[in-house]
Amino acid sequence: MRIQSVLFSMLILFCLAAPVSALEGDKPENIVGKMAYKLTSGVTNIATSPAEFPKQCILSARDDGAVGYVIGPIKGVGMIVYRAFIGTIESFFFYIPQPGYYDPAINPDFVWNGWEKQRLDYEKSGETVSIEPGADKTGE
Repeated sequence: MRIQSVLFSMLILFCLAAPVSALEGDKPENIVGKMAYKLTSGVTNIATSPAEFPKQCILSARDDGAVGYVIGPIKGVGMIVYRAFIGTIESFFFYIPQPGYYDPAINPDFVWNGWEKQRLDYEKSGETVSIEPGADKTGE
């Protein structure tokens, strides 16, 4: 009786596990395409990392006003190092599906993206209010 219950349990387990093993994963050409995109974005981020300096200077001056002229160059140098580092990591480890599933490791994924003005949302009396950074500064 004990053998019959073990065999019946194994039969139930195999019947439930069979549909899961039949699921089809990504096709190899899709995986290779994602790997190629990750390698390309890594090499591109290394090559275009110096463009972070003027980008951060412009964005900081636009969003933060006069303080942005001091903060922008500091952010620019930091982002050059960060984007070049992330590009190097993506270039060397493009075949590893991390982070996520071959997702970009930096946001925005390229230096020419991310120029739109940032909006800050907060709730006030149950309704969401959007403000733009630097909108309440004088002289703008």
